Amino acid sequence: MRWEAQTLQAGDGIEQGDGGTPAAPAALLPLSGLQRSITTPEFADTTFHEVVAKSALNKVPDSSPMPFRWTVNPYRGCTHACRYCYARNTHEYLDFNAGTDFDQQIVVKVNTPEILRRELARPSWNRELVALGTNTDPYQRAEGRYRLMPGIITALADAGTPFSILTKGTLLGRDLDLLASASRQVPVQVSVSLAMLDTDLAHRVEPGTPTPAARLKLIEKLSSAGAQVTVMAMPLLPWLTDSDRQLEDLMTALAGAGAQSVLAGALHLRPGARQWYLQWIEEDHPDLLDGYRQLYGRSSYAPASYRKALGRRASDAARRHGLLHEGAHRLTRPDGDGPSPAAHRPGPGDHRAPAGTTGPAQPVPAPQPALF
Repeated sequence: MRWEAQTLQAGDGIEQGDGGTPAAPAALLPLSGLQRSITTPEFADTTFHEVVAKSALNKVPDSSPMPFRWTVNPYRGCTHACRYCYARNTHEYLDFNAGTDFDQQIVVKVNTPEILRRELARPSWNRELVALGTNTDPYQRAEGRYRLMPGIITALADAGTPFSILTKGTLLGRDLDLLASASRQVPVQVSVSLAMLDTDLAHRVEPGTPTPAARLKLIEKLSSAGAQVTVMAMPLLPWLTDSDRQLEDLMTALAGAGAQSVLAGALHLRPGARQWYLQWIEEDHPDLLDGYRQLYGRSSYAPASYRKALGRRASDAARRHGLLHEGAHRLTRPDGDGPSPAAHRPGPGDHRAPAGTTGPAQPVPAPQPALF
């Protein structure tokens, strides 16, 4: 991969590498700790902003329902470009927008392994679980160039700190030997995100991700190496990937690839992701737009009735293939009852809202199994 770039001083315009494309305007800068911003022909229309971070460990608020208190995110923004990504609005904190900037203006914390190692060496560090992949994917394509994850994995293992990884990136396979070695020092958890098998749909709704077939091969590779792979079948998209046939086909493929368990969950649309995803629905599936507006009209979350029905159908399919996670039933709150969008695909002039809408409910993630 050729990475031809120019050094950028804060406040200057971004210069291009040979053969590069126009980069972000200087008004978006400076970023804290910015060293340089670069473009490359291998990433059309994408700018990488290399920054020196002041810290690597991020503490999760005590009020959060997440089953971990610490995260590490070596990248901000994500070239996976998933239309529904809940982290999109975090890019606005940097004066970027939650749409194309999130996909194309990628902040790279180039010193993450070094600063993390120093933080983990502090006497006050209690060796709590650290989660990776909670905000943006640590194995997005840029990781092939920056190679931050090997240093992060080694720092965590050497410090006796258990960790988890969630990714859509098949680049995880590059570090399989390193993860196996780390698992002999600390508990390691791994999850692969895959919620659809339709290659064309995946290309349109998550255009920068490896194909579903490539992720199935990653699961096979991990399983063959002895890993206990959890698959996050999230988000399931109303009227697009949530039918009984689609759930059955997904569970069949995951079981065939060697996955051990599955956690399934419905799409939720936070600010930032909401307008970006609905813009895509309007462009690609205009017949569904009114249905989506009704389904998510009161909350970022689909009605509890829909989530309960979807959770029950997904759990039944997972159980038939030996993939039911022991905590899967906790993904949806057991209140309300109503039809599934899969049972009624709205057509023009026919956009009925699900019955039994009760308002938002936060999903409660269940513990993940160890990698090895």
